[in-house]
Amino acid sequence: MLDIAEELNRWVEQGRDFAVATVVAVGGSAPRQPGAALAVDGEGTAIGSVSGGCVEGAVYELCRQALEDGETVRERFGYSDDDAFAVGLTCGGIIDILVTPVPVGSPVREVFAAGLAAAARGEAAAVARIAEGPADLTGGALLVRPDGSYEGTLRARPLGAPPSGSGGTDPAPGADGALGGHPELDRAVAEEARAMLDAGRTGVLEIGADGRLCGEPLKVLVEASVPPPRMIVFGAIDFASALVRIGKFLGYRVTVCDARPVFATKTRFPEADEIVVDWPHRYLESQSSEGSVDGRTVLCVLTHDAKFDVPLLELALRLPVAYVGAMGSRRTHEDRNKRLREVGVTELELARLRSPIGLDLGARSPEETALSIGAEIVANRRGGSGVALTGAHIPIHPDPQGVSSAVIGRIGSVA
Repeated sequence: MLDIAEELNRWVEQGRDFAVATVVAVGGSAPRQPGAALAVDGEGTAIGSVSGGCVEGAVYELCRQALEDGETVRERFGYSDDDAFAVGLTCGGIIDILVTPVPVGSPVREVFAAGLAAAARGEAAAVARIAEGPADLTGGALLVRPDGSYEGTLRARPLGAPPSGSGGTDPAPGADGALGGHPELDRAVAEEARAMLDAGRTGVLEIGADGRLCGEPLKVLVEASVPPPRMIVFGAIDFASALVRIGKFLGYRVTVCDARPVFATKTRFPEADEIVVDWPHRYLESQSSEGSVDGRTVLCVLTHDAKFDVPLLELALRLPVAYVGAMGSRRTHEDRNKRLREVGVTELELARLRSPIGLDLGARSPEETALSIGAEIVANRRGGSGVALTGAHIPIHPDPQGVSSAVIGRIGSVA
C-alpha cells in the first residue's frame, strides 16, 4: 500500500472512500512482492498493481465489493492448468491478497491516513495489519513510528470504541463485549515492526495472538516506508550525468560530489538532488560522522584519479554501505589496488570493491555505461547473478533470501 502512498494520500485529503488490495504472501514465480497494492475508489478509479496484469480485473472487483459491504477479505490467486484463461497467474506463481475497505469514518482510516501522509512526505513509518488469523482480528491496523510509538490497534474493538494510541491505554470494553486479542499484541507487533522499519524492510511477521511465539498463530503484514536510499556519485564527469539519471530512475536520492567547482554545477547535473563541491574523501567522512550513509547507500567512484580515488576508497571500503564501485580500466584497477594495499586496506576490504564498475553489457556511451552500473547495483541489492535469463535455469522472480515462503522464521522480509 505504501508503494502508492502519494496518490492514496491525495485520495484521503479529497475525502474519497476507497478499498486497497495488498499482496500479503507469494509463492513460486510471483511478479510482485508483499506490500504491492492496487486501490479502487468509490467512483471506480484504480491505481497500483498486485500482479503486473494477471489478476488485476478480479482484484478490482474484490475492491468494489469491499466498498459495498465493508468486509475485509483475503483471496488466493494461482495458475490454472485446466483453463489458461481462468483467473490466475500464468507465470505459475501464487499470491495472497488482503482487501481492506477504507471508507471515510472507518476506524482504520485514521491509521492509514497517518501512514500514507508520512510515506508521501518521505518520512519513516510502518503500517501493520493482520494478514492471516481469526476473522475478528482482521481489518485493524497499527501505525509504528521510528521511535517505537504507535497508534491504532490490531485488536478487535467493540462497536463505537475509539482506537488506542501510542502505546497508551486501551478503550474500556463497551456493552457489545470486550476487545478481542491479547493486550500485549499491539505492543509486541510494534516492537517487531520497529526493527523491520530500522532495516527498511517490508514483510510478514509470524507471532502468537498473545504477542508471543505461543498462542494462536497470526501472520502480520508489516509495510515499511523509509526515505529513499542514497547514491553518491564522486566525479562530475559526463558519465556521472547519465548515472544520476539512472540513479533517480531506480529511486535513489542522488548526490554528486567533486572538488572542482567548474564541473560540479546544477547546470551540468539538473536531475541531481544535491551538488557538493568538496574533496570526495572529506565529504564522505563528514556524511559518515553525521550518520547520513547506511546499509542502503551506494557509492560510485568515477573520479578516475589516484589522488581522489585512494583516500576516498580507503574510507569507503570500511563503511557499512551496500555497494562501492570504481571506474577505470583493468590496468587502472590493478594500480589502484596496489596503492590501496600500501595505505593498509586489507584483502577482505578490497574484495568489497566492484571494479571495473558495472556489468559486462558491451557498453560504450555514458548512457550505456550508466545502465551497466545500475544493473550491477540492482543485482547486488537483489542477489541476482547478472547472467542472461535465456537458457539459464534460475528463477525469474526469486523468493526473498532464496526461500520459498514469505514467512522466514519469525520475520519474512523483502527489500
